[in-house]
Amino acid sequence: MTVKVIKGADRSWRPFRFPPRVKTPAQAAAGFADDPAALQRAVADGFQEGIDKGYREGLEQGREAGHREGFQRGVEDGKALGLEEGRQQGRRAFDEAGQPLDRLIEAFEGFRQEYEQARREELLELVQKVARQVIRCELTLHPTQLLTLAEEALSAMPGDQEDVRIHLNPEECARIRELAPERAAAWRLVPDEKLALGECRVLTAQAEADIGCQQRLDSCMETLAEHITAQG
Repeated sequence: MTVKVIKGADRSWRPFRFPPRVKTPAQAAAGFADDPAALQRAVADGFQEGIDKGYREGLEQGREAGHREGFQRGVEDGKALGLEEGRQQGRRAFDEAGQPLDRLIEAFEGFRQEYEQARREELLELVQKVARQVIRCELTLHPTQLLTLAEEALSAMPGDQEDVRIHLNPEECARIRELAPERAAAWRLVPDEKLALGECRVLTAQAEADIGCQQRLDSCMETLAEHITAQG
């Protein structure tokens, strides 16, 4: 190696050369030329260092990627969980807020049913009163209609019809004899104080039939009540 001497005042200076910090592969191989085992160890150490470095870098990159993926998944799961909890809380709040309204609706429905029931009962009572008045008026004007009903009943009654008795209210019995004496004479009319106006019973030796107006009215009112209840 040539060393250049620099002259100065009364002194000679020689430049200092720093040794290289990193050896080239050729220099490194030349340094291990006399020691193959050391070269093998150096190669193994370098390979292991490369593996360790790659592992650390891969681990760090994987950790960062995992953090990003986990964070994103956590955000999505959190949103879904928050939406579901919010929906359930909203549903509970809605149900709690609707309880007074449900009780009000239930009370109103009970009131409506009671009102409808009372209205039906009042309607039936009114119809029954009007029917009684009409029947009473009709029998007052035409009491002989009871004899017509008696004839219809006898045609459907079994047994001997020779001994026939027609029980009537005394007042109606007298009016029939007064208004239709010929028809009254053809029947055995029996005044019965236990019978109200409009009531009539037909008796034979084997059978008895109630053809009174009250019995017929009760049957009609029962049918009407069933019809109104079914409509309600």
